[in-house]
Amino acid sequence: MLNKVRLLTPGPTPLPERVRLALAHDMIHHRKSEFKAIMHRVQEQLRVLFGTQGPVLPLSCSGTGAMTAAVHGLFAPGEKVLVIEGGKFGQRWRAIAEQRGLTAVSIEVPWGQAVTPEAVRQALDADPAIRGVLVQLSETSTGVLHPVQALAQLTRSRDVLLVVDGISGVGLSPCPMDEWGLDCLLTGSQKGLMLPPGLALLALSPRAWSKAEATASGCFYFNLPKERANVEKGQTLFTSPVSLIVGLEESLKLLLENGLDPIYRKQWALTMLTRTGVTALGLELFAPQDFAWGITSVRLPAGVDGNEVVRLAAERHGVYMAGGQDHLKGRIVRIGHMGWVDWADVLAGLHALAASLQEAGGHSGSRDYLEQGLAAYHAALAVDPGTPLPLTHA
Repeated sequence: MLNKVRLLTPGPTPLPERVRLALAHDMIHHRKSEFKAIMHRVQEQLRVLFGTQGPVLPLSCSGTGAMTAAVHGLFAPGEKVLVIEGGKFGQRWRAIAEQRGLTAVSIEVPWGQAVTPEAVRQALDADPAIRGVLVQLSETSTGVLHPVQALAQLTRSRDVLLVVDGISGVGLSPCPMDEWGLDCLLTGSQKGLMLPPGLALLALSPRAWSKAEATASGCFYFNLPKERANVEKGQTLFTSPVSLIVGLEESLKLLLENGLDPIYRKQWALTMLTRTGVTALGLELFAPQDFAWGITSVRLPAGVDGNEVVRLAAERHGVYMAGGQDHLKGRIVRIGHMGWVDWADVLAGLHALAASLQEAGGHSGSRDYLEQGLAAYHAALAVDPGTPLPLTHA
């Protein structure tokens, strides 16, 4: 059967036509005036997206490269950092820190749950030698949203930097860097920014810049003070990902043309659609409380192979979702609803999930799961625009 392909993975995400056309522009040189003008315009857009007055550095790498740049640029070998380890990418923070020669102390959080600010406070009080907290805004492997705003209230009064991986969170749920007091915020191009993979973005607070200037970078390629000096001139330190930055300008126009609040309200509504539809199918949400706005993780019934469900959804219905990682392989399905995804895409994803689940030996719940999901979507959109959106939901 011929199906329209729908990409509902937690990255890469679909590309808007405007962005694809921008990516197809003729190549320009990264050291000439035309590109410099684009870089300066993009810089102003990025400051709005990140909610910061400081520069936002474009880096030619994936999001993991930006994580590496942050660790190598902000901490010297022998320093101690606290890692919030509640999923695959929390584990990645620890691996990067250890490779840099840092002492990594972990708070191990059960996968599917968020860290509590109290646990972080106790860890910081118990060990004054800790100089950084490394955490995900959105833990992509589990679909959990960590309370980074509350964590910043703990770190801003101490000699501790809060470093936040916003790879599957920036552009999807609120995270105003300066207002919340984050010291480092980073993201990648292939999720909420609606671009192909290969570009990362990183911003630092003034006190993080002071630390970066005093720290000898452990990496030749990632040198944050030199990158900042080049950004001020409309450049990058090494060869620029020209087409991705041209595409970034267009994607940021899309994101910002009506302000960020409508984007966040749409993402919240899509999250309510997905979670309501999944629950109506009789399935269990893997992150029942503190959940991300761009991805929903679904626990599958015993005896149902999640890898088979993902395969059937793609082959039979043209819907590409993601499975679990590490010990969650075959146990959960992750449905991405971020970036250039709308309600119709999510409804198609729920239908593919229900049909594939049944074919893989499971059973579906209510027959009106699509109607229930769509009703939740409209109810979320009907909330008065002046009403603050929740950052967690019980």
